[in-house]
Amino acid sequence: MLLPALSAGSLFIGDRVENKSFASLGLSPALLQALEVLEYREMTPIQAKSLPLILQGRDVVGQARTGSGKTAAYGLGLLSRIDPAVMAVQALVLCPTRELADQIGKEIRRLARMMPNVKLLLLNGGIALRPQLASLKHPPQIVVGMAGRVLEHLKEGSLDLSQLRVFVLDEADRMLDGDFAEASREIMSRAPKPRQTLMFSATFPDAVRDISRRLQKDPVEVSVDNAPTSGQVEQHFYAVDYARRIDGLARLLSLHRPESALVFCHTKGDAAEVAAELGRRGFSVLELHGDVDQRDRDEVLVRFANGSCRVLVATDVAARGLDIKELAAVISYELPNDPDVHLHRVGRTGRAGRSGLALHLCSPKERDRIAPLAARLQRPIELERLELPPGAKDVPLPASRVTLCIDGGRRDKMRPGDILGALTGEAGLPAAVVGKINTYETRTYVAIDKASGATALKRLRESKIKGRKFRVRPID
Repeated sequence: MLLPALSAGSLFIGDRVENKSFASLGLSPALLQALEVLEYREMTPIQAKSLPLILQGRDVVGQARTGSGKTAAYGLGLLSRIDPAVMAVQALVLCPTRELADQIGKEIRRLARMMPNVKLLLLNGGIALRPQLASLKHPPQIVVGMAGRVLEHLKEGSLDLSQLRVFVLDEADRMLDGDFAEASREIMSRAPKPRQTLMFSATFPDAVRDISRRLQKDPVEVSVDNAPTSGQVEQHFYAVDYARRIDGLARLLSLHRPESALVFCHTKGDAAEVAAELGRRGFSVLELHGDVDQRDRDEVLVRFANGSCRVLVATDVAARGLDIKELAAVISYELPNDPDVHLHRVGRTGRAGRSGLALHLCSPKERDRIAPLAARLQRPIELERLELPPGAKDVPLPASRVTLCIDGGRRDKMRPGDILGALTGEAGLPAAVVGKINTYETRTYVAIDKASGATALKRLRESKIKGRKFRVRPID
């Protein structure tokens, strides 16, 4: 049953929903069939709160933690609005990073799998423009992309938004307040006024809420509890002197030795310095921030996700779009000013019913952030003492895998099965030593157990894949 239309400024908060069945929404048989194939049994809280409104055509501001199902919420909404018979862009999704665009594109394609003649095109930066121009000659119904590249196509006249019905901003707080704000606003100004505008994010600062009210028509705000389920994530807050934060961080990593840890810093300068110092101390660490270019960013994310790097030091902004389902721990090098940012950090671990660990360093100058955070968590926060014994040795957890890069990818018709076959066939390695295989347009990355890394590298260099020899190199 559809929810009644709400007045401007209406707000839904909480997770309680009477009907979580997708069948109650009046979705098309094709979408319901796709949901059944995907084994999406019932709506998540953000879907149950936002989808009825989206299907009514309302402008929506949706706030929920990472991994809550926001993409499927607006994906089902926009797929319900487009006409596959009309070869024109009818839905546009903007997001801040290439990997997030890839994730969104995959999810919408999965939802549209039973809908014939639906074309989705990714318009990302950092890659060649010519293939995108060729694809736009036969317009898709759905475009997912980064603001800079989308605006470039609009200015060139290769992208036409005159028949746009649904405009989506994913990670809207970043898209409207930062490096992407100017491009996002210009794109919105070029889009037709009679449209549905949807904004989704894990956090919505007041400044961004004010912007959304100016850019949307009578928006309804939908918010579900961002806090992880009780018992899933173990949180600890530690008092530490400002000058000894790096010692405190190394101590926490040495004591807990998580399989994977995402360390949050406020600035890219801090992220670079922390990563460099942890590396000097022997930790398996990489950095992720605004100065890391797209190719290096791809390799950083691949290595962290496949276990060939244990610690990733990142800014909150750069970490948007990361989809690490089995992240063991998150660590705050310093507490954020916004309690919602804290919840977003913590929400990275303890996902899909798994347990997680969240550790937070707090220096004396950050003590005033404790009270607002405690109010948001609805529980008192006790600062624990972190022992830093003189002369204590760091105990890094080494990476269990190495990553090999093959200079061939989707453009060469290369698939993960081809790599696995080459390794377990001609190379003679057991399948158990082969980890994740990530294929990009011109490159493929494969994780190998460290003990078998040299053998795999030698055999791949000597073997042919799909009848050809490719350059293979380890990623350090």
